[in-house]
Amino acid sequence: MTDVDSEERMAADSVPGSAPDDTVRDDVASEEPPTNAESAKRAPSFLRWTLETIVMIALAFLLAQGVKTFILQPFVIPTGSMEPTIMAGDRVLAEKVTYRFRDLRAGEIVVFDDPTGRHPQLIKRVIAVGGETIDIRGGRVFVDGARLHEPYLDGVQTDAGNVLMPLELAPDEIWLMGDNRPGSGDSRLIGAVDVSLVQGRAFAIYWPLNRMGPLR
Repeated sequence: MTDVDSEERMAADSVPGSAPDDTVRDDVASEEPPTNAESAKRAPSFLRWTLETIVMIALAFLLAQGVKTFILQPFVIPTGSMEPTIMAGDRVLAEKVTYRFRDLRAGEIVVFDDPTGRHPQLIKRVIAVGGETIDIRGGRVFVDGARLHEPYLDGVQTDAGNVLMPLELAPDEIWLMGDNRPGSGDSRLIGAVDVSLVQGRAFAIYWPLNRMGPLR
């Protein structure tokens, strides 16, 4: 009985369709490539990811453009007309919020559109504002008859240009000059500038690192 039972069990083990063979077939089935239905499910997921990525990039671009247009814009200074305050090659930040709430003030440094059209933008210092009278004589600047204190000039004198002095500025005009008076093409050559051309107030140098800091 024992030998017969053993033989029957051995025979049963070798019969196709027994448990061991089923296990092997299950293992093989799990390694089969995905069906067409599974591939179809994955395609929408990839498409959705692609569309989301494109939308995120577009939103980031629009946000950057909005900041640049209405809030903050970097500028590279190509010339030395504002030396020693701003050196050629310096990178500065100009903010565009302040002048929505108050008028320009003498002494501030502004970026403005070149009224002559020869350059996209220029950067100069505000010397006088609307309603004030500007005069240059004896190498010195006078505003409303009082000599202007200009510690940023580093001792250089200011020569008069092509504009007849003294000159009273209209309410919507400003007088702009570079700190490097001998090497600056400014209001002495192009005249007073309309305030509508001002793009923003330059307030800081952010590059190079050894010159990083606020502008005064």
